[in-house]
Amino acid sequence: MNRDQASSKIKELTALIHHHDFRYYVLDDPEISDQAYDLLMRELEELEKKYPDLRLSDSPTQRVGGKVSGDFRKSSHRVPMLSLANALSEDEFTAFDERVRRFLDRAPDAAIEYFAELKFDGLSINLTYENGTLTRGATRGDGETGEDVTANIRTIRSIPLKLNTKHPPKIIEIRGEVLLPIEDFHKLNAEQAKKGLKLFANPRNAAAGSLRQLDPAITASRPLTGFFYGMGFFEGIQIKTMSEYEERLEDWGFPVGKNRSICQTAQDVLKFYRKIETQRDHLPFEIDGIVVKLNQLREIDQAGYVSRSPRGMIAFKYPPRQETTTVEDIVVQVGRTGALTPVAQVSPVRLGGAVVRRATLHNQDEIDRKDIRIGDRVLIQRAGDVIPEVVKSIADVRTGKEKKFKIPDHCPVCHTRVEQKEDEAVARCPNRNCRAQLSERIRHFVSLDALNVEGLGEKIVDLLVEHKLVAEYADVFKVTQDQLLKLEGFADKSSQKLVDNIKGARKPELARLLYGLGIRHVGERTAKSLANHFGSLETINEASIEELEQVNEIGPEVAGSVHQWFSDKECRHELKNLMKFVVPQAPARRMGGSGAGKFSGKTFVLTGTLPTLSRSDATRLIEEQGGRVSGSVSKKTDFVVAGAEAGSKLDKATELGVKVIDEKELLELLK
Repeated sequence: MNRDQASSKIKELTALIHHHDFRYYVLDDPEISDQAYDLLMRELEELEKKYPDLRLSDSPTQRVGGKVSGDFRKSSHRVPMLSLANALSEDEFTAFDERVRRFLDRAPDAAIEYFAELKFDGLSINLTYENGTLTRGATRGDGETGEDVTANIRTIRSIPLKLNTKHPPKIIEIRGEVLLPIEDFHKLNAEQAKKGLKLFANPRNAAAGSLRQLDPAITASRPLTGFFYGMGFFEGIQIKTMSEYEERLEDWGFPVGKNRSICQTAQDVLKFYRKIETQRDHLPFEIDGIVVKLNQLREIDQAGYVSRSPRGMIAFKYPPRQETTTVEDIVVQVGRTGALTPVAQVSPVRLGGAVVRRATLHNQDEIDRKDIRIGDRVLIQRAGDVIPEVVKSIADVRTGKEKKFKIPDHCPVCHTRVEQKEDEAVARCPNRNCRAQLSERIRHFVSLDALNVEGLGEKIVDLLVEHKLVAEYADVFKVTQDQLLKLEGFADKSSQKLVDNIKGARKPELARLLYGLGIRHVGERTAKSLANHFGSLETINEASIEELEQVNEIGPEVAGSVHQWFSDKECRHELKNLMKFVVPQAPARRMGGSGAGKFSGKTFVLTGTLPTLSRSDATRLIEEQGGRVSGSVSKKTDFVVAGAEAGSKLDKATELGVKVIDEKELLELLK
């Protein structure tokens, strides 16, 4: 065989093996025997060995092996991977349907098209294809930046290395879940047990652990698969509906959930939800609900977004798994804001694939309402299938030896007398210097979504606090290698690496720093809104409550909490010390800013479908010029931007005399 013949044969074998991978791993309908498949693969390997320069970039021989990585690089998503709001009952789903109708200006009895499918319990990933070829695979991470696991993704045979189309999009981010079938999960745990290795708690943990192996060969040895359904950035393709998109994914060679339905009414969604619930225990994969989306992409965009979630989608969860166990003791944990939380220590019980030993009791009011006692037999559940909680006591089986419990009057850590406001159910330790609060605050400050100091985990933070090396945020940056070497578990290399990682966190993004300060009610989204609006820590520090309330999505309670934190003498002193070590990086683009841009101080409302701008594009353009986009019309609204099929918001604007403009006029104002 000459070189030209070899090249032709390599192309033929590559295409043929991809075809059989698709039949076997995606359709579960093989056309040839395992032996015949192995012969094809061996023939290709021999040819590539003889002519290595002719090997194709998507060769199936490259799915296994590769170098062992020393670490995972960070990988930014072109479009953030948003989370979904939850509906935990049929009533909550009905409320979601009513909200969606308001966002779309639809009548209660008007037809509305939803797309419903299974909510797989796996590890979220983002795959990037450029001109049809897989170029990157990344975990979800914090929604904006994940870990680059491309080498491991390439070992999963159900994921195409090349899209099965002659006209691929120029670029597209395809999203889905990597998971491990339940049967394979049990087999893997059996193998782990034989080898004396740690067992995985559930299929999701097993999938996550398998995908995040530094050695791709280990990932390749695990029977991982996936399902795909979402999209991020795309260019060079026209897509109108979610159902059309999933049909495209199937055509391109991706495994797509077979249980999916286009529903014309909320009742149709409920029927689908109930039908899948009857099948849940017989599915080969773990699911914890269904996902319901507006089918039309333009309607998803029109409904808009709140916090980190699209308003036009929801995770409709099934009732959580429940089990009975015994409360062996009740202990009190102290959080970073001083909140005292009672936690039940229960007899170990397997729940939803994990062994549970602790369950939250929330607060004293909940303990009293449910009448939970030490020694009680209780029903526990995973709240949202994640956090175990005590549902109720089983009073009928009491022996009389059970003991009632009361949260102590003094902090169990620092012994300061606790306080409880009349309007709050939570008792708090008011001592900001309480060791438990300090440990929790520092853990939060250096966590992944805050300053992200790698290697500074829970145990090391506790050691630093215990040895009085860290008493406030600034002290983190004073830690030296000599101090670390005196602590248990540190050697020259590990101590130097941690010191270097701490130094690398001295220029945090302003939003991350704000989130890391642990201000009550300030989550990641609120921190970003504050950073984008004010642009600097100094400006936020000087802002009044009224000025804080002008920030998009910030109400009186959050504004009051932020203002109180920056007014507190201890907090101001701690912040002053911290600023000697860190230089916050202002956001690249300020949204809804004060005193900046043509639309500074102006409020806009968008309604209907605009001719060329999507709802998110219009919002971005307005916010870049200092404006604020609101979801409702009031006397304070400056402009209503109306498009086709504008509804009640347009009527409200006319009634209140608010100026109404179209897209053309908006673009003129932007010039």
